[in-house]
Amino acid sequence: MNIIPFEERYRQAFIDFNTDWIVSNFGSLEEPDRELFANLDREMDRGGMIFFAVEGENPLATCMATPMEGTTWEICKLGSNKGLPHRGAGTAVFEAAMDWALDHGAQRLFMLSNRKLKIALHIYEKHGFREVKLQNYEYERGDIALEYIVGERSV
Repeated sequence: MNIIPFEERYRQAFIDFNTDWIVSNFGSLEEPDRELFANLDREMDRGGMIFFAVEGENPLATCMATPMEGTTWEICKLGSNKGLPHRGAGTAVFEAAMDWALDHGAQRLFMLSNRKLKIALHIYEKHGFREVKLQNYEYERGDIALEYIVGERSV
């Protein structure tokens, strides 16, 4: 398995993995999902990056790091190929997205998630993310926000 930065040939895999994951867990995409999928180039032009775990030519998992405000970056859209065994692919792309953001000046990493996603929450907490309370979770499916502050925890 190799971890690679965005390649155009895997664009649709990013959209498909995340669409499948969101729809199967929550029923439908929300407007912020559609907006992001339609504007991936804009996010990467702003400094963001999408990573893929690939075995041969087969993408296994994907995750994105995108700048927010100041030195805050969001780690988002962690998705996987349900048709293939992953063998740690999700954790590997998650770590690549974190490293990208930190290497590009992030002092705070932010994530939105849902409490029913126990496996994903375990990955986030294992990497030093801790819950923060918000007034607005942006997505209807969002019911937990997490952050990682550089210097407060080790990766």
